[in-house]
Amino acid sequence: MFGALQSNAWAYPALEALHVLGIALLLGNLVALEMRVFGRAAAIPVAPFARLSLAIALTGFALAACTGALMFATQPGELLANRFFLSKMGLLIAAGCNALWFHWRGSLQRLDGLARAQMLLSTGIWIAVVFCGRWIAY
Repeated sequence: MFGALQSNAWAYPALEALHVLGIALLLGNLVALEMRVFGRAAAIPVAPFARLSLAIALTGFALAACTGALMFATQPGELLANRFFLSKMGLLIAAGCNALWFHWRGSLQRLDGLARAQMLLSTGIWIAVVFCGRWIAY
């Protein structure tokens, strides 16, 4: 299967496109939720918007994780030697820890200063993930 990804002229670029789509769903919905929490679209109740936004973001994460794992499998040695790949993996762990902390403390119900700081931190981490991902290719 991994040989097919490497030998087919369309397979790997299609996988990369799906990876980018997953990241767009994830980051786009996190930013939309953050904008709502910071006062935009105040007519939309936070709780139902958060349920929708987070469901789409999780779908995007699942897509990005699956496609990322397939891309990794085609060249693990090269990627494990790439400092941007290692940075990206570290940032993904940081994003996961921040998300766990955010949901563990019930930040969506509180929407206090710490919750807002966690949301900004999350967005910053995901933007850094995107930048590291782009540098992996170069």
